[in-house]
Amino acid sequence: MGSDVNLIFKIAGVGILVAAAHWVLKSAGKEDYAFITTLGGVAVVLVWVIYQLGNLFDQVKSVFKLF
Repeated sequence: MGSDVNLIFKIAGVGILVAAAHWVLKSAGKEDYAFITTLGGVAVVLVWVIYQLGNLFDQVKSVFKLF
């Protein structure tokens, strides 16, 4: 349970940082860099979520003794 809450806080932190970076870059007229920053943040969070889904499937497999 602790790591689940920790992951939520990590995702929220990345979201806040990416939003701030996007706003700063867009205000400076660097829309391309703002988009790349947002895309990078989404990619990082997606990797974390996919890793957690892999752990979930491994736990389900071990509970039901599937090979």
